[in-house]
Amino acid sequence: MKVSKFMTPKVITAKPEDGIRQTYFRMKQEKIRHIPVVCDEGGLLGLVSDRDLRRPEWVDEDMETSHQYDLDDNLSVRDLMSTDLTVVHTYDSINKANKLFLEHRFGAMPVLNKEKELVGILSMVDMLKALDSALDAEQA
Repeated sequence: MKVSKFMTPKVITAKPEDGIRQTYFRMKQEKIRHIPVVCDEGGLLGLVSDRDLRRPEWVDEDMETSHQYDLDDNLSVRDLMSTDLTVVHTYDSINKANKLFLEHRFGAMPVLNKEKELVGILSMVDMLKALDSALDAEQA
């Protein structure tokens, strides 16, 4: 089974200059938890999760110190996005993707085609669909 069979091909993206509040509510409206960040040419730059937007890790870098963090558009997606990305390709096996999910404990990974263009996203929900399909095939 290939990643292309289970990935979500409709990719909603953000630009690096988008405000974090605007992006958070867009994600909420679209019912997504991860949003790839792309440049004007469409190239993948990073990924932001709803958790990144609600309370970034850098806000409380020390257990002894708490900082104010407001979800407003004073910060942009560029300020919070993860840029050290692990991606999968349309032609990769679901087994390979599963091993990456288990190893890194991701919630989602961008999916690229052979030309390294963003063509989808593979989430844990997509992985559950793959598991369901495999279980159905096993019972048949």
